[in-house]
Amino acid sequence: MHPAAERVWKLVPKFAQDAIASGVDRARGVTPPAPPAPDMTKPIRLMIGPVNYAGQGYRWARAVEQTGRVSAKNYVHEANNPLQYAADYTVTWRTAEHSRSWQRAMYETLARDYTHALIEACYPILGGRFEGDMYRQIELLQAAGLEVGFIGHGTDVRLPSTHAASEEWSFFRDDEWVDPGLVEPVVAKNLKLIADTGLPTFVSTPGLLLDLPQAHLLGVMIDVEKWANDRPLLARDRIKVVHAPTNPITKGTGYVTPVVQRLEREGLIEYVELKGIPNDQMPAVFADADVVLDQFRVGDYGVAACETMASGRVVLAHVSDQVRGEVERRAGLPLPIPETNAENLEDVLRDIALRRDHYRAIAAQGPEFVRRLHSGDFSREVLMREFLEA
Repeated sequence: MHPAAERVWKLVPKFAQDAIASGVDRARGVTPPAPPAPDMTKPIRLMIGPVNYAGQGYRWARAVEQTGRVSAKNYVHEANNPLQYAADYTVTWRTAEHSRSWQRAMYETLARDYTHALIEACYPILGGRFEGDMYRQIELLQAAGLEVGFIGHGTDVRLPSTHAASEEWSFFRDDEWVDPGLVEPVVAKNLKLIADTGLPTFVSTPGLLLDLPQAHLLGVMIDVEKWANDRPLLARDRIKVVHAPTNPITKGTGYVTPVVQRLEREGLIEYVELKGIPNDQMPAVFADADVVLDQFRVGDYGVAACETMASGRVVLAHVSDQVRGEVERRAGLPLPIPETNAENLEDVLRDIALRRDHYRAIAAQGPEFVRRLHSGDFSREVLMREFLEA
């Protein structure tokens, strides 16, 4: 929506917004789909929603179902799933926000059929009910007997001031990506909601424990076998270096470009920068690479780094000591990502060219590390122990 139109829209009373939006849907022939039903023969029935970032809600649902005791469904607002990750249930944002009948049906389904609900990214799980008031939505679900918890994914719980203070290359130190002053109160409100309710809380990546130290690390999940390959590594004269930034600013592409261009002109590397490649094509891309440049401004790692490690490639990223300590303690292995930042990227790439066997050995640890923390076994154990069977 255009900012000017959005300002006008916000002046319209909520009941009128609902009537207008529902009228638009009816005119377009949109019929809100019935909420997903769980397998009622299972004693534990879990709903996860509504953002499914990087397909993680769907994957966590599948992980806990492997116990045989859980039926799990995830749902996502269509606008939050532009890359079309797998999801059990998809609904338009207009429907969730403005359809009173959908909100009523979702609540009734949860109250009648589910035992647990995990709310992702502090998004209202009942859409626009109570004008999105999360406190009231949670109270309603708890009154119906559901156990409720939170999952933090990233910027929803990463406080800009904390990140800027702890990370030298933080994208919250300037407004190149987004004005930190606009993000700070939104995240602070989310953190207050989590603190006020005292509900079980999980985070997808270890860096988020700085903002939510009481949370449980859930870990992102990938299909390890999908990324496995037996292609030789670092066998070419020129190292093939790949960078696929979903967001060049937050990934630190500005730091990468001058370095790799210089090394490519020198003949040391072949550099490929990718944009808009569907996820199902990325296994072949990584298999053909020697080095994948992940991110250099967050201090954490996520799905892309796990996919690279599972591919047996060298992944370079800036990962904080806090994150490295957290995952080594849980995996029993050091994180196989050589520490690389805006200042030493060139030195690391030159070192890879000189000490290929050393970096082949690091890359060879990647698949096992991912199996231990990111294949689903770890996530399932955490969810069962800390929430579903607590």
